[in-house]
Amino acid sequence: MKIKSFVVVCVLMAVSLFSFGPSNQAIQSEKPFGGLALYTVRDAMKDARATLEKVAQAGYVNVESAGYNNGKFYNLSPADFKSLLAEMKLTPISAHQGSANFENIDQQIADLKTAGFKYFVIPVPPMGLFGFDNVNKRMTMKGGAKNLAEILDKLGEKCAAAGLQLLYHNHDFEFVKDAEGIVTIDYLLEHCNPKYVNFQMDLYWVTKAGADPVAYFNRYPGRFKIWHVKDMDDQGRFAPVGNGKIDFKRILANKKLSGMEYYFVEQDACFNETALEAIVISHKGLEKIGFK
Repeated sequence: MKIKSFVVVCVLMAVSLFSFGPSNQAIQSEKPFGGLALYTVRDAMKDARATLEKVAQAGYVNVESAGYNNGKFYNLSPADFKSLLAEMKLTPISAHQGSANFENIDQQIADLKTAGFKYFVIPVPPMGLFGFDNVNKRMTMKGGAKNLAEILDKLGEKCAAAGLQLLYHNHDFEFVKDAEGIVTIDYLLEHCNPKYVNFQMDLYWVTKAGADPVAYFNRYPGRFKIWHVKDMDDQGRFAPVGNGKIDFKRILANKKLSGMEYYFVEQDACFNETALEAIVISHKGLEKIGFK
């Protein structure tokens, strides 16, 4: 009887470990929350189905697209892209539309609405205003802040009339005084009509520019509807969330002040891991920091 009892106890312990140990741990590490900017996995999006499946498996629930061309998202019609996201239990929230202009804005708006997006994001100064200085290896802009503000207001008014919200996404060059002594991001925040134009704050690029995200939240509360959450390593390069030096907990504590409604992990380039590995690391980092 003693031997039989011992065997029973061992079996029960084994069942307990099998049933509750690993599976509970897996559920905790794969708790679905947060968003991913698909620019991070842009190369892998050649196989949209397989890649979106991995995005969902990593624990993300929201996505931001960055692959619109000739009326399609990643070579899928807006309706087909929406269906694929729904199949993967992913929600379309925002879309980077770098090719937007006054001639194609109506069609792009219609395509975003068909695909189910809420936010129309201008990722860089549009209509040929964005540039890159190959000598100094830095992004540039021409046309001036006033011109950009007027363009954004016109595009934003179109979006608002159709039920979308237009956001402008920053890099670091907007935080540097231009030839006229104007800080572009400040001019946009002060002169763009908040009914039509708000902002997607890229926390990495703000930090790279030597600015403080929280200071901007205090100066312009409620204007930063979406964040890009990306970390910075000791060399100033992109890093998975939680593997760098940006104080996200301090920034996250000011979420309500900023007006943030959604956030997306984004990593422009990977150095010590693949993009698909990086998004898994970042999702775990989000949870440790306290993102929900």
